[in-house]
Amino acid sequence: MSQEIRPAATVLLLRDGAAGLEVHLLRRTRGMPFAGGMTAYPGGGVDPRDADTDVAWAGPEPAVWAASLGCDERLARELVCAAVRETFEEAGVLLAGSPDGSGGAAGIVPSVTGDDWEAQRQALLTRELSLAELLAARGLALRADLLRPFAHWVTPPAETRRYDTRFFAAALPVGQEARDVSGEADEVSWLTPEAALAEMRAGTRPMLPPTIHTLGQLAAFPDVAAALAGSPPEPLSPIMPTFAEEPDGRWAVLPDGTRIRLVVPLPS
Repeated sequence: MSQEIRPAATVLLLRDGAAGLEVHLLRRTRGMPFAGGMTAYPGGGVDPRDADTDVAWAGPEPAVWAASLGCDERLARELVCAAVRETFEEAGVLLAGSPDGSGGAAGIVPSVTGDDWEAQRQALLTRELSLAELLAARGLALRADLLRPFAHWVTPPAETRRYDTRFFAAALPVGQEARDVSGEADEVSWLTPEAALAEMRAGTRPMLPPTIHTLGQLAAFPDVAAALAGSPPEPLSPIMPTFAEEPDGRWAVLPDGTRIRLVVPLPS
């Protein structure tokens, strides 16, 4: 029997590289109960403390995000908080800055490295510290204006672990660096969408359908600015694939008829 669907948030962290738009990818450790061995973006399930209304917030309010994400305000707040929290936990990048949101790039925290930051990141991972508490201790605010809604995927009923996941896009803040800090990954990379998809097709970089499809969407953009400006129409339409076994392999079939060939079998 399928388990209850858990809300989750995933972030497509972007930067401009020599070959064009690049996205931060991590390979989940093989022992993980969900998506082990798969290449994915930073992200994870919503935590109860993501609903904390005390979090300092700059940018579009939860009501605006609710319209974009197709959910109520409480869940919208949780999803945005989860996106920021998971990006810091898994990539060492913090989408936060001045409480009044002023200063543009200059208003974003420029560096989150050092022993003190790492201690707080670890406390966030162990749930000793909430995102709201971390930001308050630093005099910072969550910068919701740095995120863009990108996609909405729902795990099919046949899967034992199900997630209702909103995908966000965000530029790597100036001065910050994505790092290999997640205990849930054994490899991290910055790749162009085309390069990542080429490795997937060669069978060397397994991915789940949402990652394959969103990389295909990113490949249409020449740079970060274009990707952030090209967010899909609101509200996001949920995508729940079905699967078809055919002589040439297994395919994920999307509601609009798009077909994604699964080069490497999905984990059971």
